Amino acid sequence: MLELAILGFLAEGPLPGHELRRRITHLTGYSRPVSDGTLYPAINRLTKAGLIERRPAPEAGGGRYMLNLTAKGREDMLRRLRDPAEHEITDFSRWFTILAFLSLLPDSAEQHAVLRRRLDFLEAPASFFYDGDTPLRAEQVTDPYRRGMLLTARATSRAERAWLHEVLDGDGLRAADE
Repeated sequence: MLELAILGFLAEGPLPGHELRRRITHLTGYSRPVSDGTLYPAINRLTKAGLIERRPAPEAGGGRYMLNLTAKGREDMLRRLRDPAEHEITDFSRWFTILAFLSLLPDSAEQHAVLRRRLDFLEAPASFFYDGDTPLRAEQVTDPYRRGMLLTARATSRAERAWLHEVLDGDGLRAADE
């Protein structure tokens, strides 16, 4: 997801590495900070693959450079957004990275196809805890902390499902236009 975040932010315009790192950290949250030891090898991989280019930026000081998305990088980013892996749909933090850049897909039908996959996942019965193959509901769990997990997950899931239905039914798009 780091590579998608890099490509997504660069799709919005060229950035120096330190600004890219700051934006990614804000997106992923301070509980999952992006270290230089993770970010710069990813930038190097994307550069070697021809997905981004690096140009010196002497106006920013010695050793500074700007990163730009290439046409090949834009196509790769759009491919990743059109067809995210199943674990990118089901994992909350990975999903947020997809969602942060989904509007970069130019076709709303493609955007909606990705949203429907997330909605299908959220509407399937699931739990963190099971009795055999049966998912346990918060009301069936006596441990207060596990019950808290389930209640929080339920509230989050309900809110997200409501928003997804709103967007997929067209109401969310009209509200954004008003």
